[in-house]
Amino acid sequence: MRIQIEVFFIIFLFIIAYHSKAQSLSQAESDTTLDNILLEKQWSLGIQLNTNGWGLKFLRGKNITARKQFLWEVEFSTYKEAKEVKTINPYFSNSKSYIYGKLNYLYFLRGGVGFQHILNRKPYWGGVQLSYHYYAGFSLGIAKPVYLYIIHITSPQGDSYDVTEEKYNPDIHFIENIYGRASFLTGITRLKLYPGLYAKTGLDFEFGTHSKNIQMLEVGATLDYSPMPIPIMAYNPKRNLFLTIYLSFSFGKRYN
Repeated sequence: MRIQIEVFFIIFLFIIAYHSKAQSLSQAESDTTLDNILLEKQWSLGIQLNTNGWGLKFLRGKNITARKQFLWEVEFSTYKEAKEVKTINPYFSNSKSYIYGKLNYLYFLRGGVGFQHILNRKPYWGGVQLSYHYYAGFSLGIAKPVYLYIIHITSPQGDSYDVTEEKYNPDIHFIENIYGRASFLTGITRLKLYPGLYAKTGLDFEFGTHSKNIQMLEVGATLDYSPMPIPIMAYNPKRNLFLTIYLSFSFGKRYN
């Protein structure tokens, strides 16, 4: 008799727990459906890692339909050549590392518009929502010349020397007389601007249980085009096209 009562009690608790869980899921589904209907605008901030550096971005958008959003973005990204290798002057033990042959540090400032298309929505209990996106707009290449510490021998014996900051010149600066990289701020007033265009496409993986909170991984590719070729390395040709593969994480809000 006691065993039967215990079994009945366990079954009774299971029924109550199941009923409560069903009500909670039903309420969550109702809330999520309400969010999907009412929350038409969004903003997000993101940090990006790519094959050529890193970047930051800000995005705002608005729903056009239940599965399509119109978006605009502003993005800052660094760019470095794959062949860049750090080196040091082997004749001075306290010399600083630098990238031999590098003429300019290069950055891109982008601003454009695009669309996001939702392929599948998250289930009401959470999960992953898959979307794809594409953008196009204006990009501004920003090139800052590289400055180095250069050695000037001041004695016939070669045991005395001075070190000065100079803009890198591959015709007169070599491994033997380069002491190392100069301050990054040196040459900041001698920036050169290269206006151009960019296009971007990729996939979005949004996760979480609340549709009003944005937590998203993004993977894709960006192509920048500059009508004026940009010099980066002394021993490589100037370039017009710059392809970047990136992975980014964004967080933000949906609201009205």
